[in-house]
Amino acid sequence: MREYLLTLCITAAVTYLLTGPVRKFAIVAGAMPEIRARDVHREPTPRLGGIAMFFGLCAGLLVAEHLTNLNEVFAKSNEPRALLSGAALIWLIGVLDDKFEIDALIKLGGQMIAAGVMVMQGLTILWLPIPGVGNVALTQWQGTLLTVALVVITINAVNFVDGLDGLAAGMVCIAAAAFFLYSYRIWYSYGIEAAAPATLFASILMGMCLGFLPHNMHPARIFMGDSGSMLIGLVLAAGAISITGQVDPDALALFTGSEKAAVHQTVPVYIPLLLPLTIIAVPAADLVLAIVRRTWRGQSPFAADRGHLHHRLLEIGHSHSRAVLIMYFWSALIGFGALAYSVNSASMWIGLGVVFLSAVGLVLLLLPRFTPRTPRWAERFVPPRYRRRRAAEALAQQAGSTSEETSAPEERAPVTAGATGVNGATAIGPRSRISKGRKVRI
Repeated sequence: MREYLLTLCITAAVTYLLTGPVRKFAIVAGAMPEIRARDVHREPTPRLGGIAMFFGLCAGLLVAEHLTNLNEVFAKSNEPRALLSGAALIWLIGVLDDKFEIDALIKLGGQMIAAGVMVMQGLTILWLPIPGVGNVALTQWQGTLLTVALVVITINAVNFVDGLDGLAAGMVCIAAAAFFLYSYRIWYSYGIEAAAPATLFASILMGMCLGFLPHNMHPARIFMGDSGSMLIGLVLAAGAISITGQVDPDALALFTGSEKAAVHQTVPVYIPLLLPLTIIAVPAADLVLAIVRRTWRGQSPFAADRGHLHHRLLEIGHSHSRAVLIMYFWSALIGFGALAYSVNSASMWIGLGVVFLSAVGLVLLLLPRFTPRTPRWAERFVPPRYRRRRAAEALAQQAGSTSEETSAPEERAPVTAGATGVNGATAIGPRSRISKGRKVRI
């Protein structure tokens, strides 16, 4: 565990220290696109944060290769080199997109090529445990197609959710934490060496996200861009593929009897990792809803819009920080709930806890539309909008009399949330566009 934590800390430190210089480089290089109608931020912000995250990945792999216990991962498996090859390719495509905004189909082709590079070096799904059937061995073409599909879906799910400051990095970090706990349990408790690469990938991924988050929290000083979102999506998918399709359920030795019965009873163990979408269910659901929504309107599935889940949270009245925290909450509930179910699927308390926390999450979602009436004795301790009507009217009259004594402010037309050229529910007017002669503070 100490060596994994050391790798995590080194990755986080390198990512954190490089993000500042990368921000200055992005400003000088002109990687600061104009604010689009679907964007939430109000000031031009540099991209290319994925450069620092990629070098953090390289530093983590380099340190792990020279550690005593983790060195065996590189000696017995080619998966770390496969991950680095695919990550370098997808990172290069992301950097070009952050600077020149390449076509979506070209990016899709690059994602498939990056997944194919990893498959050629051994990072692929060999078999799947299916309940009632047992282990199903996949042919080379079946394993390749399934691996490429999982990589592409995961990359785009993370890329789609990267719409608020700190949202994608935080959600992937939560998913990586749940993933790390599960893979470490398989590696340490059951002695399955095939789970060691996935454990290493998860620790490095947590370090990448934790090192970048201080620069990316609201208000963000730099965005990770496609070079970062596609990179962390690929690392997350690589870890899931490494342990899902290459760890034999019989090697766990949890049950005796036929292979079919063993697979059937170990299904709770494989639920969190059979598809990475069970961990990143929130961005995956956002991805599916976006495709359905755009196709229904007759648009391309890759066309950008303001209908993502985080946009809707802003439109119903949540602040930027609260919307991000709500998305964190749901990611943690799904990821760690699946992790707890994999440890003990027969516990009734786990199910009750998930149901209770889901109800809490629903209350948080509806909080802007729920204005409770406070008892009179507690009115002095709550904001004015939670007080009874008399107190609110008295405050309104007092504010009106005060405004009459001073010069009356100019009336402003109401702004509709989600309209083109405004900033969600918190907008007070059109966004400021970056001009050619405007100087940006470095």
